[in-house]
Amino acid sequence: MLMFFLVFFLILFFSGVISFVSSRKHLLSTLLSLEFIVLSIFFFFFFFLIFFNFELYFTMFFLTFSVCEGALGLSILVSLIRTHGNDYFNSFSILQC
Repeated sequence: MLMFFLVFFLILFFSGVISFVSSRKHLLSTLLSLEFIVLSIFFFFFFFLIFFNFELYFTMFFLTFSVCEGALGLSILVSLIRTHGNDYFNSFSILQC
């Protein structure tokens, strides 16, 4: 049963990594794939801690930091859309910022 969960979460994690690497056009799609990776890691930690009867305090800390990371990503997205008008990577460069 543990191997099934491990393979399932590895498939989730690597599908998120593949979608993160392959999406280069929009910032929103890269942020969504990052959140998918964080969510798959959260589920892995949650089931791992439940399987070995550990406390779940670490999942609360991890969830708190992942929410802060998501809010930071959304604030960067909103500021880029306000300054450049869209979220395409091709429309802005590092030299302008």
